Formats: sequence, C-alpha cells, structure tokens
Amino acid sequence: MKIKTVAILGLLAVGISITPMIVPMLHSGTGEATTPSATNFTLTDLNGTKHSLADFKGKVIVLEWINPGCPFVVRQYKDGAMQSLQKKWTEKGVVWLAISSTNPDHADYIRNEGVRETYDSWKPASTSFLLDSDGTVGKTWGAKTTPHMFVIDQNFNVAYQGAIDNNPRGSKDKSEVVNYVDQAVSSLLAGKTVETSSTQPYGCSVKYATK
Repeated sequence: MKIKTVAILGLLAVGISITPMIVPMLHSGTGEATTPSATNFTLTDLNGTKHSLADFKGKVIVLEWINPGCPFVVRQYKDGAMQSLQKKWTEKGVVWLAISSTNPDHADYIRNEGVRETYDSWKPASTSFLLDSDGTVGKTWGAKTTPHMFVIDQNFNVAYQGAIDNNPRGSKDKSEVVNYVDQAVSSLLAGKTVETSSTQPYGCSVKYATK
C-alpha cells in the first residue's frame, strides 16, 4: 500500500550541552563487537523546556531518532505500532525520548508548529520530543537512520541499539515480526540480560547539517 507523505519535519535551532560518557562494548547476534558512541546530553523540547538524559538515570530509557517526513517513520506511526509500544512502556515507568536531528537548511525543515501538528496528529505516547537541529547529539550517539533506536538500562549503559524491528519493508506477517526494542525493554524490566544488543538500523538517513 502506498504511504502518503505527511508534513515535512523541520526544527528550530536550540542550545545543547554535551557531557561524554563511557558505555560498555556491545555485541551483535553474529558476535561482531561494536562500540556505539554514547553521551549525556541536554536538549530542548517543542515547548522550550530543557531535558537532560542524566535526569532519568535509574530508569529504562528509549531514544528514538525521528523524522516525521520519512516514509519508514510514517509507516510505524500510521500503523499505530510505535504509539502502542510507547504507551505500553511509558505506562510502566519507561522514559521515551523522540529526538530529531534534521538540520534547518534541509528540505525537510518546517517550524516548530508544523512539527507539533504532524506529531500530535499521530497521538504519540512518548515522554518528550527533543530538538537537535545542529546534529551534535545525533552524531555523538552515532544515529544513522530514522528510526534508529537506543535502549539504556537502569545503570545508564546502552543495552540495545539498532533497528526497531526485523521488518524494514513492512511486508512481514505480524506473527513474523520481532520488535527488538520491545524485547530489550521487557528483559531489562524483568532483570534479565538483553540477548540481542545490536542490529543494523534501517530507514531514511538522518539529515544532518554538513557544516
């Protein structure tokens, strides 16, 4: 089914504070070791309120790199899959931060009210929508696509990073879909080790500023 493109995402430049932080080495299902960049950060949301990642230490945190103009993102929200997952876990105390690193000079740029209108029309259940218009946070974390997902455990370590699921084309039957974020959060809240800690993210490339 053809996906109708929604309003294009754009961001207003905001102040950012970065504090480097070391995270443990992760391993993919193939045994390949990867070391995703991780930092504490402070970003501003659409209402002008600042949020620091470290403020949520002790909780399970999900970071979702987002661009509402990306067809891969649209599919997740049009089907209601992303909102359902957000609601499922935020109701259990998980912090879910949607982050946009789209640069203001890209064609995918509109003002905050346009972003708010599009995102709110999807009725998300995320904790907050954060603006990273100069891309500093996204580049530091190594976010490559929208969506690109990160799950942080209660000890402030990255427990999972990669794709939202194993269904990049959206063609799998629901019984075949494995949602890696859902699995990771479920394991952490149950006090278990996350078995799949790294996968290859898929989606639109993050539209970073080039300067």
